[in-house]
Amino acid sequence: MSEASYIWLILGMSLVTYLPRWLPLAVLAGRRLPGWLVEWLDLIPVAILASLLAPLMAISAATGKPDPLRPEFLTGIITVIFALKVKSLSGTVIVGMLVYWLISSLI
Repeated sequence: MSEASYIWLILGMSLVTYLPRWLPLAVLAGRRLPGWLVEWLDLIPVAILASLLAPLMAISAATGKPDPLRPEFLTGIITVIFALKVKSLSGTVIVGMLVYWLISSLI
């Protein structure tokens, strides 16, 4: 690829990355959003993180099939239950690390 092609490629990628972030900000700036919409938008980062982590935790890289005995999967289930009951981020992180260490050493 020539130098000009790289420059066009970088400019195109910049535009594709920048526009989806800028357009909602430009359109919605100064407007008051309904409470239900704000609550819904607050859940998007959590949903994205969950969609990225769930396959890594549940699917075996070797076989490409779900494996319920993976330490990551078992740890995730226990950690989610703990997080829902306690609602403490630091406690959830500590419990998750301890449970993963314990399960990994046993399996």
